[in-house]
Amino acid sequence: MTTHVRSDAASESSAQQDTKYASKSGSTTDRSVETADQSPLHRTDPNRNHPINQNVQSNAPLNRRGSSAHWFNRLFLALLVTAVVSGGAFWLLGAPSAAKFDPKLTHTIARGDLTVTVVEQGTLESSNNQEIKCRVRGYSTVTWVIDGGTEVQPGDELVRLDTKRIEDAIGKHTTDAHIATATFERTKADVANAEIAIDAYLEGSYRSQLKTLEKQLTIAESNMQTAKKMLEHSEAMFKRGYVSELEVEGNRFTVTQAGLELKVRQTAINVLKKYTKEMRLETLRGRVNSLRSKLEADKAGLAMDEGRRDRAIQELDYCVIHADRAGMVIYPSAAAWKDTPDVAEGVNVRNDQVLLLMPDLSKMQVKVGIHESLIDRIKKGLTARVTLPDLSLDGEVSSVASVAQPAGWWTGNVVKYDTIIELPSVDGLKPGMSAEVEVILAEHQNVLTLPVAALIESGDQSLCWVKTATGVERRVITLGDSNDVFIIVKSGLEEGDVVVLNPLAYVEDAQNEALKTVDQDEPDSSDDSSKAMETPETAT
Repeated sequence: MTTHVRSDAASESSAQQDTKYASKSGSTTDRSVETADQSPLHRTDPNRNHPINQNVQSNAPLNRRGSSAHWFNRLFLALLVTAVVSGGAFWLLGAPSAAKFDPKLTHTIARGDLTVTVVEQGTLESSNNQEIKCRVRGYSTVTWVIDGGTEVQPGDELVRLDTKRIEDAIGKHTTDAHIATATFERTKADVANAEIAIDAYLEGSYRSQLKTLEKQLTIAESNMQTAKKMLEHSEAMFKRGYVSELEVEGNRFTVTQAGLELKVRQTAINVLKKYTKEMRLETLRGRVNSLRSKLEADKAGLAMDEGRRDRAIQELDYCVIHADRAGMVIYPSAAAWKDTPDVAEGVNVRNDQVLLLMPDLSKMQVKVGIHESLIDRIKKGLTARVTLPDLSLDGEVSSVASVAQPAGWWTGNVVKYDTIIELPSVDGLKPGMSAEVEVILAEHQNVLTLPVAALIESGDQSLCWVKTATGVERRVITLGDSNDVFIIVKSGLEEGDVVVLNPLAYVEDAQNEALKTVDQDEPDSSDDSSKAMETPETAT
């Protein structure tokens, strides 16, 4: 027997599934068990308290809101006790024996198969999508986009982006590239001139200066020789008495002056060779190196401006996106809180944003969200039944998210984990198709099962009532796995036992258990009254 169990299934559907289980497992339960199923005693977790207890518990905190809520709760309890007493009187007077029980309100325990599943809704998607991204830097405005679900051929236009910003950038970068080219060429000429200036100095200015100084040195040496001869002649003539001593002294001064002039010329030549030449060469070489560095900088600037211009020209081509293969085009899934897709006419898109998808229809999957209370039971490799509008497939759980989806008002603050169901390759599957996924959590063979409608949780005990020859007998049972309709009984019941369905409506003992739970959950009214009467002075 297979029973569908939805994580959010309504308890009202459990009665009809009780009947299906009984008919398939050989149970003697009558189809009119629907009468008992009107009770809210349906659950998916065997450790959860009975809904009646939950209803009473949900009223208990009202006592803290004031005396009116307290007296209202007291009135409710009085009415409940009156109903229980009336039901007990009816039981004692009108139904003294178990033999008068309506057999439609019982269920015979039998062995059978139990399948535990969780059902969620999802949509089909491809596990292998070709992403079509925006390749324009910054933000661009979409001026046109193809409709989702369109079949395209190679070369068909998919998206057009606004080009005004890029056209302006092309004009600016083109002008900058021309200016950078002129600057680079001028610097290149300056480098060549600086290199030539070194050779021009060595072969021109330097040699010219050196020859001039050497010529002046030769003249100074000649003047020195002439002055010395004139001095020797005047001294000889002075000894003979032909010239005066003053003339000799004048010739001696001329020799001294010629010697000084000769030293000056020799010093000038040495300074030119040792210092002036090196200083001039270092200056010229430094200018060459400086211009070469400027040339490299101008070259890099030119390359940058040309790169910007070329990139802008290329981005102009990126503003029109074409399909590179045939296939279907769909929009990427928008965030859960958005009402419209992220790509539409007039919408700004950023660089590297996924604009469209071209799915591989031969590799399809379903993504569903599994509630956090069941995620520990979802394992990779579990079998899943996928129901499409006109097709049913068997899939397999391929991955389970380790981090929950973001919860918010758009999810009702329900925490779920993404689970991927891999599907076989079948023709006709399209992304976006709605799918109902039933993940098989466990399959139990030949086990004793009990309808959840016959179960009451009282404290830490699980109770049911068995119809016997002498009346109704309470049983404490140990439970196992369950779904929304049946639960496995590990101990406390045997095959063939007849249990009472909806015991709260017909069994006084069950009603008393419910009242015990109410009393346990009821807060101390005297404490509440004292808190309500507490004044600010006593509080401080």
